[in-house]
Amino acid sequence: MRVLRRGSTGPAVELLQLALGRAGTGPLETDGVFGPATAAALRRFQTEHGLVPDGVAGARTHAALQPWYRGYLLHTLRPGDSFYALARRYGTSVEALETANPDFIPENLPVGGQLVVPLPFPVVPTAIRWCSELVAFCVQGLTARYPFLRAGELGRSAMGKPLWTLQAGSGERRALYNAAHHANEWLTTPLLLRFAEELAAAAAAGESLEGLSAAALLSRTTLLLVPAVNPDGIDLVTGELQSGAWFERARQLAAPWPQLPFPEGWKANLRGVDLNLQYPAGWEEAREIKFAQGVTGPAPANFVGQAPLTAPESRALYDRTLLFDPTLTISLHSQGEVIYWQFLGQAPPGAREIAERFAAVSGYAAEETPYASGFAGYKDWFLQAFDRPGFTVEVGRGVNPLPPAQFPEIYRAVRGILAQGLALA
Repeated sequence: MRVLRRGSTGPAVELLQLALGRAGTGPLETDGVFGPATAAALRRFQTEHGLVPDGVAGARTHAALQPWYRGYLLHTLRPGDSFYALARRYGTSVEALETANPDFIPENLPVGGQLVVPLPFPVVPTAIRWCSELVAFCVQGLTARYPFLRAGELGRSAMGKPLWTLQAGSGERRALYNAAHHANEWLTTPLLLRFAEELAAAAAAGESLEGLSAAALLSRTTLLLVPAVNPDGIDLVTGELQSGAWFERARQLAAPWPQLPFPEGWKANLRGVDLNLQYPAGWEEAREIKFAQGVTGPAPANFVGQAPLTAPESRALYDRTLLFDPTLTISLHSQGEVIYWQFLGQAPPGAREIAERFAAVSGYAAEETPYASGFAGYKDWFLQAFDRPGFTVEVGRGVNPLPPAQFPEIYRAVRGILAQGLALA
């Protein structure tokens, strides 16, 4: 993470404020402004952890804060340690320790062994703005707490950031869920990751999610999550990327489009290519539509690129989809509270019925894709190439980017769709 000090702003500051509160040196308002209260809390943390209390979050301080960024710490076992004693010491539960450490025998803990200790708060925060590093922290935290989750990468973004994946389950059916093709739709990223956390917790505890047995879902279906297709764009929109060559180039590309506020209105990747207009399903028609609208080159939104699959992010998701061979896909976008289920008026058998089931559990409307929006998207390509159910779900209502305050209401609706997707894949 970047060095943070008095005057710093952005999602990294919100994450720092959240971590300090988790570590017990708050509470702090997670307003993303590094002011005197944040500096005082940080100095308290540094003093308690043997660091120079300079009120600056540099490399050593960020390293010390890792447990509160990721949601777990590593404990070296000592004589007399037990799951019960460690649960009391760290405020966690015996069950959480057993889930995170399936290879350890509680009655015979090896002295010197490294134990994963889940800390007493959810890994996935939902009330702060996000950045690409937070995606990494959540993937790391979830796979540590729930070893049956598997982390991976699709590839790298235009700026070289990892395109993270999470995989769960072992069933023959295969569901692929993705989020944040569009930068200013970043709220879809914590939606997917919170679902992964709740699904994993329910499976570990033998509980249900949305009335469905989580363990049964994961025994029937293998789930692949791509929580942030456009991590560079997320950093730009939320204010984490504030300077440098990439930022300046984006600002120059945005200048001819004053109707799109910068950076909040940015949808594309950092090369100015709209990632959801990059798939080989009517790409030529999409180019004609967008060129007619005046978008003929790199822009904050709606540029189709020089050819299909020239953006590294879209290409990586395309390649992994071919390899994973899903039986059902869901792409989360925002906003509109609508579910799109067909391409050019056609859809595979059962797709409409599944869309209506999604509508019933969410309160969203199942609709046909508008013509002008119906080309070169991921869902369009998947329907055309695989002839299997694929859906775009437009979550929430308002103006993108939707604020974190809407997260609870949106998640209540979307969780049912995501759970049903596993059951119907």
